[in-house]
Amino acid sequence: MVEFELLDRDGLARIGRFDTPHGRIETPALLPVVHPDPTRQPVSTSEIRRRFGLGTVITSSYITWRTPALRGAAERSGIHGLLDFDGPVMTDSGAFQQHAYGHVEVGPEEILEFQNRIGSDIATVLDVFVEPGVDHAEAEAGVGTTIERARAARRARPGLLAVPVQGGAFDDLRARSAREASALGDVLAIGGVVPLFEQYRFAELARTIASTRPHLSPGRVVHLFGTGHPMTFAFAALFGVDLFDSSAYHKFARRGRLLFPEGSIAIDELRERTCRCALCEEIPLPAVAKLEPAERERRIAEHNLLTSAAEMGVVRQAIRDGTLWELVERRATAHPALRAGLSAARGRGEVFFPTEPASRRAFRETGPSSYDRPAVRLFRERLARYTRGLPPARTLPRIALSPDYLSRVPLATRTGEPLRWESETSFGRVPVELLELYPIGPCLSSAEFESMGRRTPSDLTAVLRATGSEEFDLERDWTEEWTDLEVRSRLLWQYGSPSAEALARHLLRGQRSRRTGRLRGILAGDIPVFQIGNDGLPRPSFRGAEMLRAALPPPRARVIVHADAIGFVREGRSLFSRFALGADADLRIGETGILVDAQDALLAVGRLLLAPHEMSCLRRGVAVRVTAHAKRPHEPEEADPDEA
Repeated sequence: MVEFELLDRDGLARIGRFDTPHGRIETPALLPVVHPDPTRQPVSTSEIRRRFGLGTVITSSYITWRTPALRGAAERSGIHGLLDFDGPVMTDSGAFQQHAYGHVEVGPEEILEFQNRIGSDIATVLDVFVEPGVDHAEAEAGVGTTIERARAARRARPGLLAVPVQGGAFDDLRARSAREASALGDVLAIGGVVPLFEQYRFAELARTIASTRPHLSPGRVVHLFGTGHPMTFAFAALFGVDLFDSSAYHKFARRGRLLFPEGSIAIDELRERTCRCALCEEIPLPAVAKLEPAERERRIAEHNLLTSAAEMGVVRQAIRDGTLWELVERRATAHPALRAGLSAARGRGEVFFPTEPASRRAFRETGPSSYDRPAVRLFRERLARYTRGLPPARTLPRIALSPDYLSRVPLATRTGEPLRWESETSFGRVPVELLELYPIGPCLSSAEFESMGRRTPSDLTAVLRATGSEEFDLERDWTEEWTDLEVRSRLLWQYGSPSAEALARHLLRGQRSRRTGRLRGILAGDIPVFQIGNDGLPRPSFRGAEMLRAALPPPRARVIVHADAIGFVREGRSLFSRFALGADADLRIGETGILVDAQDALLAVGRLLLAPHEMSCLRRGVAVRVTAHAKRPHEPEEADPDEA
């Protein structure tokens, strides 16, 4: 079976890699559809690899099989020799032709054996294409036949196998097909969706993928058939699609249309040099429009391919930066159908929750809909738990959690009655002590810029006086009380009430950054036990992990390490997924877990790179990056990032 290694991610979207007989594929990867007949291919496969940097292609084993000359050449020199391509080649099976024309002349066993014989790196099962509009009985029959064929194919296929996932518009059938495919396939190809792409039915597409994705094994490679237009790449990647096949670069070229991430344009309508890519610098697009038909088609196909390759690079970078949701929202402005698809995706937020990271470097608003992202929904759910049962709060304007401001905000009346304060934010009313938490702290919103330069500490004092200054002692410095409140609130937010109370018995105190004044650490005496990151979350040192292990009952906050990896983890080396025996299901990617052995002895502390449910499915790669372990006497504690 395939060994997929996850290297980086943004939620479901993954930067990863896996090996094939003809080389490694790094995902997300664009697989141009190439015709097995080189005379029908506008851009040669050698150019696809050399000029456009695309190292994997997909072609039709069925067209090759049914064309005697191509079939003979492929049987003599293999599919790589026929295509003159030395990188990985995936072959489809003829299911789309069967869908389009009603039948194919080959059976599932014969076409798979042919793919084996010609050396396909990834062979595909001849599935039954289930149209989105068929009834449940017909869809169920198609799924059943596809599963039977996939089981037979697995027995007959020694190499990598792509198993299509069918089921039409029915959630139960998609789920069943996805589970069966996960047990049999190396590549899980979400099928039956080409009509949705062609008819811009992106809302239905989102619901279809959403019903499929939770049931696909995290240890397999996910392929979405038909993702040809570059404006859909970010949208598909959002659902964790790893492989994208594209024939659109050629199909649109035949119609004289240019592909861009914002949509397509008829070249005959261009009068200006709207593109400055390397190809269009050679010959401006208005000049390309006047070329002879064959040359014109070739040049447009090259432009479309370059645009598609560039957009895939943009998607990959967005995954690395943690800005994929932002990119998808920007791309969705290109077409109302894509906006409808994104709205449908947000409506199925539960699909994204298990892999939604604890935080990202930033939260950038692109519009009102940004506040419906999964990160915001999870924050609001947690906030509701935090504030449940608390007394009413008074309202303050949005302020920075620094001593200049906090020193002026009282936490009790003159009679000793405790005070709570909340602030209006783009995310709704939020307790002031939580304003540094993700996604609020790093949020860039229009409201932030509208109020820039308008608020000073003296303004805050005026607001407090207006709310009833006779109740407050405005001359007192409240910084120490706010520091204590922030310490308690962060631990309560992260670990819950009983555990936070147990930790508080250690007489913890907060440490503020000398540069910014913000809370940056929690100490027990003079020993650092938690570091506060830029996302506002407390992350334990090794000493803090010892306190946590005592305060939290198993399996809370824990990752259990296999006996074979205990020595490595104790020395501070990362925990690989195959040595993770289990983890607290409530831990989220990016949070810090405590690494223990099977007897709950503390080994180290580390930040999760995989969700708990993924650890048992991925056999390669790092599950937890160790950040603290039992230090030798000469080893220093981690530095405050603000002080470095």
